[in-house]
Amino acid sequence: MKKNTIPMPIRYSINTAMLVLFLLVGNMIMRGGILPGAWHTQVLEIGIFIILAVSLNLVTGYLGQLPLGHAGFMAIGAYAAAIFWNSGMIANDGLALVVGIVLAGIIAAIFGIIIGIPTLRLRGDYLAIITLGFAEIIRAALTNLDGITNGALGMRVPRAFTFRDINSPFILVFVCVIICCAIIHMIMKSRHGRAILSIRENEIAAESCGINTTYYKVMAFTLSALLAGVAGALFAGHIGFLEPGEFDFMMSINILMMVVLGGMGSMMGSIISAAILTSLPLLMQFLAQYRMVIFAVMLILVMIFKPSGLLGNYDFSLSRILEKLIAFFRKDKTRKVGADNE
Repeated sequence: MKKNTIPMPIRYSINTAMLVLFLLVGNMIMRGGILPGAWHTQVLEIGIFIILAVSLNLVTGYLGQLPLGHAGFMAIGAYAAAIFWNSGMIANDGLALVVGIVLAGIIAAIFGIIIGIPTLRLRGDYLAIITLGFAEIIRAALTNLDGITNGALGMRVPRAFTFRDINSPFILVFVCVIICCAIIHMIMKSRHGRAILSIRENEIAAESCGINTTYYKVMAFTLSALLAGVAGALFAGHIGFLEPGEFDFMMSINILMMVVLGGMGSMMGSIISAAILTSLPLLMQFLAQYRMVIFAVMLILVMIFKPSGLLGNYDFSLSRILEKLIAFFRKDKTRKVGADNE
């Protein structure tokens, strides 16, 4: 073990303490009326789009594929949760809320497997076109299944499950954000993550080394779909009313833009860019008619001056920062001791 390395149990303890502090302080700010009313909704939306961005980054950034159907999995999760909540199968609202979110993720993951097995044998433009077509099929199905989804008229989420009537929606959304980010982080730090990265770098070489590329591609695609389904369930509770038009092609492009802007392969980059792009409409209300132009200019500037995205492949590590601080203070202390001895 290196001299300045923090032991793993202490790392986990520090990270857990910081996350708990973030949840408590954030919830206190949200409930204390410190933020303007519009920002209450915006903060929750930021959390939802963080989940969507980091889940797409798993396939686009880490795996190196280009799916354009993320909004389809989000729609599946949103409608699955809304249908379950409307069914009233569980009397306890708190339990029903959690079960609905989990069920939304599972159903989206099942569709991820169904779509992923045949389509992930394709690459590049072909994969993008197939997944885009899948998302449009899902949207068309939701529009025409009047008996299940209420079609183009939309589906209302029961009031008990909307964020306006839930105690501490900030805790709910950002606990889901933390769990989703932790799952991706743990997978990418394991041997499975190294296999996924090897496929991104050179799929032929990875396959020649004995890595089952089809298995890992489907696994990453399924996990990405599962997390998108969870985000969809949260989105349903957030807006309270679902329309198929919410999950169109532009929704997938917006999520992809967050990944590209933050840096493909950087979880922290996806988090920061999701927060920035989700907040921009509220920050620039006086320029609402030029919003899409500003988005496009931002993306062009980033691609020109920072093609790898805002953070590239960098991922934030609190433990690494603490280790550098410890090393710095130890060196500083050594210099002082040396100076005193002279």
